Amino acid sequence: MLDTLRAEFGHDCFRDGQEQVVRALLDGRSALAVFPTGGGKSLCYQLPAVLLDGLTLVVSPLIALMRDQVDTLTRRGIPAARLDSTLDADQLRDVYARLDAGGLKLLYVAPERFGNELFRNRLKRLFVAIVAIDEAHCISEWGHNFRPDYLKLALMCRRMKVPRVLCLTATATPKVARDIRKAFRIGRADHTQLSFHRPNLDLRVTPCTQSERKPLLLERLREVDGAAVVYVTRQETAEEVATYLAKNGIQAQAYHAGLPADFRATVQNRFMAGETRVIVATIAFGMGIDKSNIRAVFHYNLPKSLENHTQEIGRAGRDGEYARCEMLACGEDLTVLENFIYADAPSSRALGNLIDRLLRLGSVFDVSPYELSTICDIRPGVVATVVTYLEIDGVLDATGTFYSTYRLRLLQPLEKIFAGRAAKERKLMQQILDSGEKKRGWLYIYPSILTEKIGVQREKIVSTLNSLQTAGDIMLSVWGVRQGYRLRKDPGDLGALTSALAEKFRTREAADLARLRQVLGLSAHRGCLTGYLTKHFGEALEAPCGHCDRCRGRAATVIKRPKIRRIQDEEIAAVRTLMDEKHAALGTPRQLARFLCGMASPAATRARLTRNAAFGMLADLPFAEVMIIAEAA
Repeated sequence: MLDTLRAEFGHDCFRDGQEQVVRALLDGRSALAVFPTGGGKSLCYQLPAVLLDGLTLVVSPLIALMRDQVDTLTRRGIPAARLDSTLDADQLRDVYARLDAGGLKLLYVAPERFGNELFRNRLKRLFVAIVAIDEAHCISEWGHNFRPDYLKLALMCRRMKVPRVLCLTATATPKVARDIRKAFRIGRADHTQLSFHRPNLDLRVTPCTQSERKPLLLERLREVDGAAVVYVTRQETAEEVATYLAKNGIQAQAYHAGLPADFRATVQNRFMAGETRVIVATIAFGMGIDKSNIRAVFHYNLPKSLENHTQEIGRAGRDGEYARCEMLACGEDLTVLENFIYADAPSSRALGNLIDRLLRLGSVFDVSPYELSTICDIRPGVVATVVTYLEIDGVLDATGTFYSTYRLRLLQPLEKIFAGRAAKERKLMQQILDSGEKKRGWLYIYPSILTEKIGVQREKIVSTLNSLQTAGDIMLSVWGVRQGYRLRKDPGDLGALTSALAEKFRTREAADLARLRQVLGLSAHRGCLTGYLTKHFGEALEAPCGHCDRCRGRAATVIKRPKIRRIQDEEIAAVRTLMDEKHAALGTPRQLARFLCGMASPAATRARLTRNAAFGMLADLPFAEVMIIAEAA
């Protein structure tokens, strides 16, 4: 084991916790590794992957991490590959060919890949020695970053009869860790957890008002040398703060999911290379980023949870040198964060509509997640969560994701396209082209309809189109994502099912609000701030850290919610005018309240109502207050 560690990875010894995890896997047991950010989690599965026969399947939501790790492993001569949305058809075929030939030791995939029945069937033909699940806290419904596709992974691993699973995370509370161990049948002795105390991180909480916050951030950045990350809640805040800093002599750029992918990549690369000193970012930035010399992390807005806070400050000072981690705690943030939580919870009526539409489509069916989201006016992530619950309960099976529409344009004459091809192949190509609906010089092909018409499998039609594109014979584009399902059992009383799901979402909403209160508790805590954080993760410090605000003698402060303003007469008139327009997307009080709070719902977005002057008009008011106004409108 040590010889391989030196020869393949260039390390003379293990870091804390690594050997214990590796030995558990080599002995055939599943394990949970809760290591702080930058604690060396990846070696815990990469070394066993080299030592064991078979494939190690690494599940990660981070394309950047997949790419970086595959590139690093390949340079070391370890056969590794990734399957993600950035690969083209030729690259996909190459990965699958290497996989089928047994030429890979590690394969990195996103959790959504398991929703593809063809992928699952391919795995059945292979020996998967380990499934390593990064960001494993996402499998817990009560974790801070629940992702529905993660919830299905334990079921998938059991169906595949995987001999050992490694779950890895940097942010698992004791409750979340218990959920992970239970889901993957991991023994308590194989749960390895390192300390969350980073002695080089200087923790600070500075209460402030909204008007004080920008000048305060500017002052703090002038006090700190080196790279810094400023975390904000909204995309528009990232742009606003980055512009303010740049105008005041700080080299800063905004980073958020609303920017084009190539621009985001440029911003990130400039920061990594030291060409940009400060990144002002939403939580879209940082996952999988390995920059060791970040000297400060500032939370311009309150984080949603202590887990988010800990994960984000964990990106500072990875080189072991001093780093400043400061929260600019402003009570005005509470309304926005709470409203985000309330906006995600679907009403019982909307849930009932979704369940009714899903479970009355027959034994085998496919749906457009986008259309479901818009028609039922439920956010896409919530729709995915509902469907996942149905899969976990054995009501549904996902059969795969596909596109409903293929649009093509011929780049060669038919005679040249058909030349040298077998008669059977020419016949199928002709049938596909003849079925096309002509619109403005393009042919529109609908494979699912065509397969019923000519009796050829959909996969064969799609592979033929892809081969024509690869050969340079056609220009091809696709759209209209649909997800296939199979009904596994009678769902029973749909009303009772809807009520049970509504209760789950109410419980999750309460848990999210409780997590926000824990963040406020950090500022109000009279003892060591580091101890407050480590206790949240089940770790008791032997003594105060000696290097946080409280240990320096700075007094605790309760963050107060600002006084709720009175709604103006002209605002009430604007709400009434909006209701008189009778928009279908604002037909219920909850839909109207979300709209007035600036929370774009799928139906309102599709109806282009977010351009209306009343959108977000009451965003500074608590959701409960706006609901009262909406119910009275």
